[in-house]
Amino acid sequence: MARNDGIDRTVARNQDIETADDLAKVQEHNEREKDSYSNQDIVPERSSLNIHFKEPTAGYEEMFAQMEQDKVISTRGLKADAVKYGELVFDVNSAYFYNHSGYEFAKQFYADAYKAAVEIVGGEKYILSAVMHADERNRAMSEALGEDVYHYHLHVVYIPVVEKQILWSKRCKDEALRGTVKVTIMQVSRSKKWESKPVLDGDGNPMLNTKGKKILKSSYSVLQDDFFNSMQAAGYADVERGERGSTEEHLTVTQFKVQAETQRLEAVTAQAEQAEQALATTTAAADKKEKELKSLQKQTKEVQRLNLTVQDIEDMGKVNKFTGNITLTPSECNLLKGYAENSFLYRAENVKLKDQLATATRNASKWKKKYDDLFAEVKSYLDAVKLAPERVRAFLNSILTKAKETIEHKQPVRRRGQDMEL
Repeated sequence: MARNDGIDRTVARNQDIETADDLAKVQEHNEREKDSYSNQDIVPERSSLNIHFKEPTAGYEEMFAQMEQDKVISTRGLKADAVKYGELVFDVNSAYFYNHSGYEFAKQFYADAYKAAVEIVGGEKYILSAVMHADERNRAMSEALGEDVYHYHLHVVYIPVVEKQILWSKRCKDEALRGTVKVTIMQVSRSKKWESKPVLDGDGNPMLNTKGKKILKSSYSVLQDDFFNSMQAAGYADVERGERGSTEEHLTVTQFKVQAETQRLEAVTAQAEQAEQALATTTAAADKKEKELKSLQKQTKEVQRLNLTVQDIEDMGKVNKFTGNITLTPSECNLLKGYAENSFLYRAENVKLKDQLATATRNASKWKKKYDDLFAEVKSYLDAVKLAPERVRAFLNSILTKAKETIEHKQPVRRRGQDMEL
């Protein structure tokens, strides 16, 4: 699995298949022989799109037995518990194929990758099966883009062999034959197939360390170089080699999935916490707006009450019967003057308050909608916390703790050649 840094990298992994049970599981997975899978990212409806560059003629174990019988391979000198099968997984990040039209591009890419696999293994006849999977969904990219994105990769199950010359022994009656090559066999040998190789300088000579010993390049690094160089030669210049010195090859499938799900859980938890905080902020803001609204309503009512008192003016003064003029006492005149001044001020204030009231009403409605939307978004999470707060917290803590221990503190001792399959 490539890093999410926008760089497309070739990745090749070599995994030992140590037991007959392991071999059966690999066959079931690669050949899609099961009716259902624990991996929820496998989409059975797309399994027909998987491409075999070499289809097995029988079960993996039966093919091995037949090749041994036909003397294509030899188990001479092989220990009973020796590793007789290997699996190469060739991979590039999902975004690379998504940006290159997807399925059709992936078919051509892995057709060329299969040619590289033939060279790496030492010949097509030592390959039991080679299949490109097109039915495994990349969940993270699919969720991010809002459409189904699939992770294309190539599985190659093979028999690790090396050429070995069998010499005539000293007991040979023909003295001239002693020590000469009797027969050349293709010996099954995992250790010799993937032994470390010396690092060469610009002149092709082995490089030495300060102690005068050859500097060796790990088999994993050699595999990365071979795959990358083959794809570059095939014309795929827009990919880079898998990172040197990376520890990614030490992640098992289970560890990778735990890591991925832990990251997803952390993201969901963070979103829930943000939603809770936003809800609290929105609630507080809504309460504040509601208080402001009530205050404005109270002020408006008070202004309206004061304005009504102007009606008292009609009862003031005495009407002259002859002229129709109204005569006011000094006290009434001062009171009327005060009413007039207050009326002018209150009318202006009333207009202002009405505008403020209208704005506050609109804001309150907006904040109420935000509150309702946020509450609906986090209702399930809040209900779970309300109904069983301790169980929810215990569940989240157990997942995070277990994942952290698995990834950081409990890295199992890798069996020789065991790498992650994606």
